[in-house]
Amino acid sequence: MSIPQSGGGQITDHSQLAEYLASGCKPKDQWRIGTEHEKFGYCEDTLKPLPYEGERSIHAVLSGLRDRFGWTPVEEGGHLIGLEKDGANVSLEPGGQLELSGAPLESIHQTCDEVNVHLAEVRSVADEIGVKFIGLGAAPIWRHEDMPLMPKGRYKLMDAYMGKVGTMGRVMMRRTTTVQVNLDFASEADMVQKLRVAMALQSVATALFANSPFFEGRPNGHKSWRSRVWRDLDADRTGIPAFVFEDGFGFERWVQYALDTPMYFVYRDGKYVDALGMSFRDFLKGELPALPGEKPTLSDWADHLTTLFPEARIKKYMEMRGADGGTWRRLCALPAFWVGLLYDQSSLDAAWDLAKGWDHETRLALRVAASEDGLQAEVNGIRMHDLARELVDISHAGLAARAMPGAGGLVPDETHFLNALKESIESGKTPADELLDDYNGRWGGDLTRIYAERSY
Repeated sequence: MSIPQSGGGQITDHSQLAEYLASGCKPKDQWRIGTEHEKFGYCEDTLKPLPYEGERSIHAVLSGLRDRFGWTPVEEGGHLIGLEKDGANVSLEPGGQLELSGAPLESIHQTCDEVNVHLAEVRSVADEIGVKFIGLGAAPIWRHEDMPLMPKGRYKLMDAYMGKVGTMGRVMMRRTTTVQVNLDFASEADMVQKLRVAMALQSVATALFANSPFFEGRPNGHKSWRSRVWRDLDADRTGIPAFVFEDGFGFERWVQYALDTPMYFVYRDGKYVDALGMSFRDFLKGELPALPGEKPTLSDWADHLTTLFPEARIKKYMEMRGADGGTWRRLCALPAFWVGLLYDQSSLDAAWDLAKGWDHETRLALRVAASEDGLQAEVNGIRMHDLARELVDISHAGLAARAMPGAGGLVPDETHFLNALKESIESGKTPADELLDDYNGRWGGDLTRIYAERSY
């Protein structure tokens, strides 16, 4: 999850809210790719999740990365909670999931190199203390009581609130992981088209990257349990907002959505002030109960935007949020999939042509079906397998048109990063299907084997 924002003076006019979003607009030659992924750490001998402190712990991994590889520490309340270096950061999710939030880079080659270096660094530190990391959309065996809450003020507040607004919020916080990509837009019109494509087709990413068929030690009846969790978390801030597809949608309409979403906190002097359920509209008037008489800054607005969790969202850039965390190869496939669709205009138009005739009920139904059935999903005659095949082909064309070389020019473009997805389409099986095959076949129902065979 996001770290506290900084910078920006006091908000004196409502127009500044939309202007903040619009300030992210960039010409195409400045578009970048930011890849984020989360992973579960565990003790190799016991298969138990990592505590925050101790010889084998999250703190030990973070301090090892700091000391060995020159990362700058990030602390909160005297606790080491993250690291920063070269525009990237390593941070903690609520249950101790380790996240890399990559730097904004020009190509998939670069972002994949960044992922590779990070995982190699993590492995070198973890191996010495008997720790492993695994990429899955949901923790396959661990229960709520097994998962420690990390010492971050934001998470303490969220944990209390999640128990009041849905049934799955605490599950999401502690026992799910994702891979996502952050992308740029050129203008308000470009943002609108990209966000509509992202919202409508996020279910395809959910299906292709489905990797969480187990929960609490057994199959859960879903290909992506992580996606199922997000459907019952907090209706005010999750899902696929219908207004994105309405006439007149733009930055100001997103502002209204954010203003209608209850607050979590205000960050002041290194601490999180409890503003749970309060209104940012009241904050703008200086009437926030948590900080009476005080008005927000642009950094407060930026913080509030990070508490919206739809399937895709905008800040100064756009985030694709529909995929399960996964294997090493798929951490590079996810940004490739979306860059191919969104960073070439012909591919963007082709993707929108596939989805523009759907009504909102179809979009919502595809999201549910992707969670339950993965590539085998079908809604109103739309076969997910066929849709995924078309979109991967469109993405391939977009990456080919970008013609971004790698390996010193030896690799002509970024299309090979889609190979993992093409294999799924050819076989009809996602990672979740492969896991279920192993569980029902050679593992003989022994789910503990997932750790040895799927860890990084």
